[in-house]
Amino acid sequence: MNPNLQRALLLYDQSRHLLAEAELRQALADDPHESFAHALLGLCLANREQFGPATEEAQQAIHLAPDSAFAHYALASILHDRHRNTEALAAINEALRLDVSEPNFFALLSAIHISEKQWQEALVAAEQGLELNSEHVGCTNLRAIALVNLGRKDEAGATIAAALAKDPDNSITHANQGWTLLQQGKPKEALEHFREALRLDPENEWARQGIIEALKARHLIYAVMLRYFFWMSRLSRRAQWGVILAGYFGNQALGSVAAASPALAPWVLPLRILYVTFVLLTWTAVPIFNLLLRLNRFGRLALSREQIVASNWIGGCLLLALLALAGCLFYSFDSPFVLAALVFGFLVIPLAGTFRCCEGWPRKMMAIYTGAMAAAGLGGLLIVCADPKAKAPPSLGIALIGLFFLGAIGSAWVANILISQRPRR
Repeated sequence: MNPNLQRALLLYDQSRHLLAEAELRQALADDPHESFAHALLGLCLANREQFGPATEEAQQAIHLAPDSAFAHYALASILHDRHRNTEALAAINEALRLDVSEPNFFALLSAIHISEKQWQEALVAAEQGLELNSEHVGCTNLRAIALVNLGRKDEAGATIAAALAKDPDNSITHANQGWTLLQQGKPKEALEHFREALRLDPENEWARQGIIEALKARHLIYAVMLRYFFWMSRLSRRAQWGVILAGYFGNQALGSVAAASPALAPWVLPLRILYVTFVLLTWTAVPIFNLLLRLNRFGRLALSREQIVASNWIGGCLLLALLALAGCLFYSFDSPFVLAALVFGFLVIPLAGTFRCCEGWPRKMMAIYTGAMAAAGLGGLLIVCADPKAKAPPSLGIALIGLFFLGAIGSAWVANILISQRPRR
């Protein structure tokens, strides 16, 4: 084997992708028809998020050696990173057709199925990989993820415990154990594994996110919301929409019952208030508790820049809403301060939805929607407040305020659609 290619393999295994890329380019300068070098270069480029050139290198590797299972595997891995799972699935199936003895291929197949929330298929693929290598870390962790989402948490815990016994210094396995414990409602124990994962690998993003969730889960309200988030994450997109629509129409049905039977209204009202509160929390719990986490000396270090920015925006809106409510104490509850409190309070809903969307066009679209709603709400508020002594508020101001409230409530539906989109990279 070319010595540059040998060094590149060693560097790639050490995750030193930039150095591996330099060695691979030197190897290809000596032999531009080396399929394996093109495929490995594609994986290096993908790890550096240069997805266009990475795909070209993998396709070139297949062109040079159509029967190379590794070349098809490289293409599948790159396509998976680009969120093009249908094409990735075809590529990994071709790799497995050419070589069914490589557990890494089954690990990638399992990862693709997990991305599509196909838990049973992911479990089967991971177990096929473990039949080839019972100590394969990737297949072990993917099997545990599939088991947790299939509701088989005890089996998942036993699987990861066995993996940790064999390799106690594996950061990914510790992070996986942390998430498993978190889903079992054990945030304190989960926190220990997340900390150990970060000690072993400070760049482990999965563990960092786990620490944030474990710290927030110590609060009862967020613990309840987190259980709901985990439950929803296990459902398919169609089933998630079914739950959302069932809740919406169920609430409307309760309203109809209360209208038809006034005697039942006192019993129905608390249920409807509880439902609306829960819905609002599904949108705002994450950024609000991130804001509270900034008071924790460990929590503020774990938050990413994006999470800090999101909590700043949410915190700013809530502060303005509270200041407006305080203004009511000095004036009256029929003053424009009440309207200002409602506008800033409701603005939290589309704002929270914006940061829940994936980066790229979904977030940009939601940001535009949020900006338009903010302009309508603030514009209407300024018009109404321009002459607070007027006998009747200006019709344009009232129209803009009405549009804002409709848009703020509707933003939940718009954001749900955009959140389900994963832009290709």
